[in-house]
Amino acid sequence: MSDSDHKPPRDPSQDKRSDGTEPHQHQAGSSTHRPEDEWKFRPPYRIAEHSPSEFSVKWRGKCHCGAVRYELSRARPLASKYCHCTTCQRLHGAPFQWAAIFHKTDINFTQGHHDLGWYDAAAKSTTHHLPCKVQCAYCRTPVMDEGRNMILLFPTLIEGINTDEGRSAFKAGCHMFYGQRVVEVRDGLPKWKGMNDDSVLLDEETGEEIEGGEGNGGGRGGIRRGRSGRGSEREVF
Repeated sequence: MSDSDHKPPRDPSQDKRSDGTEPHQHQAGSSTHRPEDEWKFRPPYRIAEHSPSEFSVKWRGKCHCGAVRYELSRARPLASKYCHCTTCQRLHGAPFQWAAIFHKTDINFTQGHHDLGWYDAAAKSTTHHLPCKVQCAYCRTPVMDEGRNMILLFPTLIEGINTDEGRSAFKAGCHMFYGQRVVEVRDGLPKWKGMNDDSVLLDEETGEEIEGGEGNGGGRGGIRRGRSGRGSEREVF
């Protein structure tokens, strides 16, 4: 047999990947006449005015190489959670993702959209299509997830996160997609089988569904508070 007889079948999902024709991510200047690039000059990528009344810095963060730096004007996130879904496991190369929810206007990237890269996990494309993953274009440090309404920052990039103040401010309120976990975490926090407040709670010791542990479900519009006391991701994305 020839070597070609041993080739695995082509993955159809590869056809969805970037073909290199998307608008370039490193456009220069502070404005654009290209409608497809207007998002680069809106929050969370628009550079904020450094007036205490406009943007008071509470935290600073940076990627591994330091090319991407940002500031936060909110002292505490709207919510913080651990996500065990298989997508987060693969993209972070870790058992789960730790993310903190902020408004898009709460963050100021000091270089705007420059030095950032984007990945649309659903389409397996490097286009900026929401929701998407955001990373440093150089060292590839994951920086945040950008949803249609909010952003999910990764707190380990924040300076001072390993202090008592940092740990307290960004303390997670629950685990979500715990039904897809690869490690057991016994920390006393609520464990949701799927989306927090929209699935069922799992027993921390046995992993079984808790009777009467269904989420509240409910309406749309904004961060909904449920049994976990934290925001539902459905409203973020």
